[in-house]
Amino acid sequence: MSTTVSFEVPSPNGPRSVTVSYARVGRGEPLLLLHGIGHHLQVWDPVVDILATERDVIAVDLPGFGASPALPDGLAYDLPTTTAVFGAFCEALGLDRPHVAGNSLGGLLALELGREKLARSVTALSPAGFWSEAERRYAFGVLIAMRRISRQLPLPLVERLSRSAAGRTMLTSTIYARPGRRSPEAVVAETLALAQATGFDATLRAGGSVRFADDIPGIPVTVAWGTRDMLLVRRQGVRAKRIIPKARLVRLPGCGHCPMNDDPALVSRVILDGSRGPTPARDGHAEPQRA
Repeated sequence: MSTTVSFEVPSPNGPRSVTVSYARVGRGEPLLLLHGIGHHLQVWDPVVDILATERDVIAVDLPGFGASPALPDGLAYDLPTTTAVFGAFCEALGLDRPHVAGNSLGGLLALELGREKLARSVTALSPAGFWSEAERRYAFGVLIAMRRISRQLPLPLVERLSRSAAGRTMLTSTIYARPGRRSPEAVVAETLALAQATGFDATLRAGGSVRFADDIPGIPVTVAWGTRDMLLVRRQGVRAKRIIPKARLVRLPGCGHCPMNDDPALVSRVILDGSRGPTPARDGHAEPQRA
């Protein structure tokens, strides 16, 4: 069950009130989970219970996505503003530099929180921001097409498609390598989340010029990439390793762009290992990726 918290964020015209929806479960050191563009906090459902055995897990809906309202006038959907939003969110919840894990856009935000020294460790799953211009244009084109389709499909058709593995594959195979594993209810909910995301267009526009180009010294950083990521190709992980030389680069065999659903046990272990420090992976499934 999710709840909300409101807090103030500075803007050029004075403080603005922002409200964020989140779900919290578990005990231990805090772990903040950030989803990608067009998604919602439920994308983390396959791994939350595993993570909650060792961590105080806080999964959030980014502003303008899921159940979180759009940002108020005066606040942009750019990286500095969103980073400030989550700095204020952590302060409102009394989170002292949580561990942060994110996927896609959420992975980029997690890295930025680490760069700003607002996180004690970072795990980024297929993070945005390490693309070439051609790769960025391709990814944005796919996202725009997915958004258009989600808004055009009548809900009864989405519900009917979700009842079969073939239908779930049609709706979600761009982001999942094993879409048949996703429940019908989850597929319907995330299709609606993409269609109704008020922050989608502004976030995509702001992301056009984004490149992550700074090292993140002083904290453990893990960058993990699915071998079957069809949205952000895995060679971008090699670029991330060059930019963040001490990062642990992990291969996720058989996983797509949102690997939490494709292999929950592996992704949970990668996140937990990453939040313990730069510990080597314990078996061949989570091995360092080579250039």
